[in-house]
Amino acid sequence: MAHDDNPLPAAQRRFLDALPAGPLGREDLPLERALGRILAADVTAPEDAPPYPRAIVEGHLVRAADTQGASEETPGQARIVGRCDPGDATCPEPGPGEAIAVATGSLVPEGDYAIVRPWEGQVEGDTLRYTRPFPPGFFIEARGADLRAGQAVLAAGTRLGARELGLAASLGLTHLPVALAPRVALFSIGGEVIPHHAPLRPGQIRDCNAVMLAAAVREAGGEPCHLGILPDDFDTARRACAHALEHADALVLSGGTAACGRDFVSDLFRELGELLVDGVPMRSGRPLIMGVAGGRPLVGVAGHPPEALRGFLLFGVPALARLLGTEAPLDDVTIPWGAA
Repeated sequence: MAHDDNPLPAAQRRFLDALPAGPLGREDLPLERALGRILAADVTAPEDAPPYPRAIVEGHLVRAADTQGASEETPGQARIVGRCDPGDATCPEPGPGEAIAVATGSLVPEGDYAIVRPWEGQVEGDTLRYTRPFPPGFFIEARGADLRAGQAVLAAGTRLGARELGLAASLGLTHLPVALAPRVALFSIGGEVIPHHAPLRPGQIRDCNAVMLAAAVREAGGEPCHLGILPDDFDTARRACAHALEHADALVLSGGTAACGRDFVSDLFRELGELLVDGVPMRSGRPLIMGVAGGRPLVGVAGHPPEALRGFLLFGVPALARLLGTEAPLDDVTIPWGAA
């Protein structure tokens, strides 16, 4: 089917365009607690990285100008007058005809210096001999080679993973501004639905959607709150959902699409706010019912578990991403279920 003929992207776009662009707010979290969270603001480098020139290899630091003209026939030489190890706060500057022993990671002074690697020089006592010229900066990492102070390093909307947290730590940052996690109220609907841990009697269905959708909400960056199982009673459901929306940033319902011989969830969303998507003309698309109430997304998905998860991935995940100030892919998905 051609993309232009696919009703799903249009339904997703109609739903998302009605939602406010996030983030809903921000909090500063220590790096140790920020994994998986969404940045709420751009992060810039507070300093150059590296903050000083440093040796990339072990060897001897010399003035590059002194080495010009050195060859096998006319070797150059320098007198070793000092040493600098990693962790030393300063490094002696070699004068004309002088060399400083350095190790990988050692601080080196600013200037037109080069490092003679061990296999390119011969040490006899305190004399270094070499048989080739070395250009300025040879095997020296310049200050700011990776990042300059003030340079953007992480963009708002980025999901923080191991690389991003390591980069922040390398710059001396201890906290990062992250988007507040949207609070998501979850209800399952149906008189036949029971908690997944309750004894099962004929005609009943375990509510695995409660656990599954709560996990999906958390994976998407939200804070789930399962508020129980609603009966097939419209007024009870309306009151419970309206109360939940007083404290939540989003509402997710599973099941109840056509309870009591009426368009139960569609009518419920009309009562709570505005109905935006009343089913999608596609495979298993009827239970996909979306709305908005005071800027809060209303997500209705099937009661059948694989379709419930598929519906949430198609609409709930992008909605939460928008509230977080980022985006999620709008691709269709298939959810395998049962035996492998």
